Amino acid sequence: MEERTEINDLGEFGLIDRLTRNFEIQNAGTVLGVGDDGAVIDHFGKQTVVSTDMLVEGIHFDLMYTPLKHLGYKSVIVNLSDIYAMNAVPTQITMSIAFSNRFSLEALDEFYEGVYAACERYNVDLIGGDTTSSQKGFIISVTAIGEVTPGQFVKRSTAQKGDLLCVSGDLGAAYLGLTLLEREKKIFLENPKIQPDLENQTYIIGRQLKPEARKDIIEFLAEKEIIPTSMMDVSDGLSSEILHICKQSEVGCVLYEDKLPVHDEARQMAMQFGLDPTACALSGGEDYELLFTMKQEDYDKIVLNEEIAVIGYITGPEEGAHIITRGGNRHEITAQGWNAFK
Repeated sequence: MEERTEINDLGEFGLIDRLTRNFEIQNAGTVLGVGDDGAVIDHFGKQTVVSTDMLVEGIHFDLMYTPLKHLGYKSVIVNLSDIYAMNAVPTQITMSIAFSNRFSLEALDEFYEGVYAACERYNVDLIGGDTTSSQKGFIISVTAIGEVTPGQFVKRSTAQKGDLLCVSGDLGAAYLGLTLLEREKKIFLENPKIQPDLENQTYIIGRQLKPEARKDIIEFLAEKEIIPTSMMDVSDGLSSEILHICKQSEVGCVLYEDKLPVHDEARQMAMQFGLDPTACALSGGEDYELLFTMKQEDYDKIVLNEEIAVIGYITGPEEGAHIITRGGNRHEITAQGWNAFK
């Protein structure tokens, strides 16, 4: 039997000391981190970008198949992704958690191991947060803070007619990973003797349980001196994100089905589930890729980057948002993406 330490034994301050004991500050801008009533940040003439996300057990994650370390990692990543989507660099986070008494100290240690791994990988400081009890389940709220050269942040509302529509990485894999995990969970609940069969599906499962934020794309764009004309991250599904950009920028767009980047493993899994890989790419969500528009004259600068796909272009608002299928048919894009309130 593993050792189990009840959290009540420590008290809140003891818990916070324990969970933050190994944290070393990495950014010069973090003047004062954990341990006082507030943290102090100095961004040295840069503008500050702030984004907050909340993850709730049973809605955003299922602990039956989500290891706590992965959950800690992912809860940081989904916030860093929003900072990168503003063309900014994340520098600090705060992490608040509420948990019921079914969580032991060892469980929280495991969760924080993932938090630290993400902070270390993305060079971000954990500078504060809160811990409290919840009646049931686990609730996580993260605020990410980043910095950007004044005026270089990128909004959703500034796409222009004629711009190229681009996306990083590939789409739909996280949704297929989730579908697979849900299927195996159902089989397991019906017959606990059957061990989950997740062999050969490491890519799509990794995309669901341990996503990454596209720091590399933001660094690449900076190096090539490209400032996207609009940008956002793909958390709720490509189609709904595209419609956000079109609506907020008051433009339309044309998207090409055969240009959508889908990983081979995701395509095969979609077929196995009887799903359309394009539908998974458009509506899946949780890919945490970057969707951005840029001027046509910058095309030559990105053409060799295999991590960026040009998937269409921006039109005038009167043309609406359409996708052209492989067969040459034209369909209106609908927001089939994830809706948190359904």
